[in-house]
Amino acid sequence: MIKGVFALYAQRPAFFLELLGQHLYITLICITITAALGLLLGFVMTRHSLLATLILRITSFLYTIPSIAIFGILVSISGIGLTSAVIAIVLYGLLPMVRSTYTGLIEVDDDVIEAAVGMGTDRRQLLFWVRLPLALPVIFNGFRTMAVMTIALGGIASFIGAGGLGRAIWRGISTNYAEMTIAGSLLIAAIAIIGDLILEIIEKRVRMRYLGEEAESA
Repeated sequence: MIKGVFALYAQRPAFFLELLGQHLYITLICITITAALGLLLGFVMTRHSLLATLILRITSFLYTIPSIAIFGILVSISGIGLTSAVIAIVLYGLLPMVRSTYTGLIEVDDDVIEAAVGMGTDRRQLLFWVRLPLALPVIFNGFRTMAVMTIALGGIASFIGAGGLGRAIWRGISTNYAEMTIAGSLLIAAIAIIGDLILEIIEKRVRMRYLGEEAESA
């Protein structure tokens, strides 16, 4: 079986490279939008506790819905293609990004904030010079989780006509061609693993930079 998969890669490299490019394109779009929206919502939530509870409940609820169901619902609203795929993946990936941003910002030590305010730091400086840098390790951990999840979810995008490596999986399922299904799945897994390893290295450096040597040994 595995030998047949690698033989398939050798026979159709252009096909898999095209799907790989599409998958990376979809993934990067979704990661960028999810990260920006998650950061924005996280910032807003720190100012309004009631809104924070509401947003956390909504994103938690969305996370419990099977991803394929969200895709199905959106097809009837925004149609088949990239738009529906991006919306669905972004909605599904919001929870870890929103929660990590909110948690990281509100858990900054009150003594540090009081000291910064006492030194004349205004609200904007307090956010960007004090709270955000100290919260960055927690935020980045949520970003890492979201990014890996997005890479995996990108495999379902092709089921609604958005392209990507899911096309190989779908083609293998529909034609009972196991090697094709495995070939697409292995490439998605490889991207997710490589991406996670890269982000893990970056996360360790972020923790060392902003939390010091104690975080390194933790």
